[in-house]
Amino acid sequence: MAGGDVELYFDLGSPYAHLAVARAERVLGRPPVLRPVLLGAIFQARGFGSWSQSAQREGRIAELEARAERYGLPPFAWPPGWPLDGLAAMRACVWAEERGALDRFVHAAFEHEFGRGEDISGVTALAAIATEVGLPGAELQAAVASAPVKARLRELTAEAWERGVRGIPTIAVGATLIYGDDQLEQVPLLLAD
Repeated sequence: MAGGDVELYFDLGSPYAHLAVARAERVLGRPPVLRPVLLGAIFQARGFGSWSQSAQREGRIAELEARAERYGLPPFAWPPGWPLDGLAAMRACVWAEERGALDRFVHAAFEHEFGRGEDISGVTALAAIATEVGLPGAELQAAVASAPVKARLRELTAEAWERGVRGIPTIAVGATLIYGDDQLEQVPLLLAD
């Protein structure tokens, strides 16, 4: 594979992003650079929301479960009431990134959310995950309420939108954007060019 970073735009509320993050390193041969964005803001900017609140919900959940099995991943465990408010979780990602622990935090958060079916939307749950991966979880509540973390998440989401990200997960290889966890296998072909 040729050089260059592979970036993976994600939101912790997205089960498709969970599938992409869970298998990206295996497919790519190296970890991608994770890029947190607030999917709700992208929904608002593009003018329509999630299938999770539509008649497509049941079929999409079945499709996701089939994909996990096909990819050799553990089965989904859906948190009660999913989708949940992911704002604090995505701010926690910004905070974890500032501390050099974004990858560890994201993998652990997805495991709790879609691997164990836990509600990770609250600060208490997020702080426990942070502590689990070696971060100072006691600092998380103040961090997610801080103006700099809030501003940084808005900035990252705006930058993603400007780049052309319209859904999650989106994989970026240079100027090329690829949307969907099921397109991950196309990335090594791009890198080989």
